[in-house]
Amino acid sequence: MRKIEQQMIEAIKAKKTWSMDNTKVEYQCELDEPMHARMEQAKVYLFGNHIGTYLYRDTAFYVNFKTLRNWPTRTTKSRLRALGASV
Repeated sequence: MRKIEQQMIEAIKAKKTWSMDNTKVEYQCELDEPMHARMEQAKVYLFGNHIGTYLYRDTAFYVNFKTLRNWPTRTTKSRLRALGASV
């Protein structure tokens, strides 16, 4: 695993917004009013394109397949694999 991917994962675990070179993690925490629950997620971007979202309540990463279809590069797949996606 690349150093940038390790730092990306650490940012998600630490619930922090982070960016380096072409990769960005954007941590978001919002209050879901009807449910009175916190909605926490970390969106992952590569070259400004949203490649997936980690939902803390599900403890799962969800791939943005539209982006993967449009940019099925080795770098995109490497980032997604580092996050546990099967691509």
